[in-house]
Amino acid sequence: QVQLVESGGGLVQPGGSLRLSCAASGFTFRWYTMNWYRQAPGKERELVATMASADGTSNYADSVKGRFTISRDNAKNTVYLQMNSLKPEDTAVYYCNAVWSRIDYWGQGTQVTVSS
Repeated sequence: QVQLVESGGGLVQPGGSLRLSCAASGFTFRWYTMNWYRQAPGKERELVATMASADGTSNYADSVKGRFTISRDNAKNTVYLQMNSLKPEDTAVYYCNAVWSRIDYWGQGTQVTVSS
């Protein structure tokens, strides 16, 4: 069956770094655009970063540009989110999302907390 399993979340101090991973299985990973979303308490889910399947083009929310980097390894069916210079406002549950045509899949989320 289809699975997206996120890992790498945790508690980090402001200015620190984390690397999230999302391991995919059960579908043809290389066909899919891969996204990272986040949802903070009381807020709507927002798109943080996206990477296209065809040419690997990436895009970022303005709030994370220059600090976060999305990457993918099609051989390992895994997408990553490198998060640097973390701020308290980055605290949220981070979700991995795979999209192809009208099909999309979601992971269960991983908590990231930025606090001193």
